[in-house]
Amino acid sequence: MHRIIGIDPGSRFTGVGIIDTHKQSIQHVHHETVKCGDGDFPERLKVIFTAVNELVKQYQPHEMAIETVFMAKNANAALKLGQARGAAICATVANDVLVHEYAPKAIKQAVVGKGSADKAQVQYMVKLLLNLTEKVQNDAADGLAVAICHANNRWAQQRLVANNTSNWRNFK
Repeated sequence: MHRIIGIDPGSRFTGVGIIDTHKQSIQHVHHETVKCGDGDFPERLKVIFTAVNELVKQYQPHEMAIETVFMAKNANAALKLGQARGAAICATVANDVLVHEYAPKAIKQAVVGKGSADKAQVQYMVKLLLNLTEKVQNDAADGLAVAICHANNRWAQQRLVANNTSNWRNFK
């Protein structure tokens, strides 16, 4: 078993999804939306840091995957998103967990099959891929999608390594 925590950072809501992988299968472990509140921005960053730190200690993931910053509508929004990412990354790295980053389009491509998928499509596919019965809130579904994206990426890398190491002597 290999445990992955996926984070969809946000300064108001941060989505978290935790999955276990084994060979080519994915199993849902936990998901939640961290509600950061309407307080001062540094307080909201503290909420993100504390919540992610507690989740990492409780669920002990081997790796963390997080969404990269995309071009926001304005510079201030991009800066806040970057700081929310930083709070989540610091909470994870403080617990010696490896961090991997994925672009939003790559995450949607891995889960839905197209990089321009909307939130409803991501939500639907996450529910389907993890055999969940209840509807998953958007931010939590995005956190699970990030984790699923990383699981897919790990499998692809493992296949490449396995193929390259077994065939490298035959290459001429």
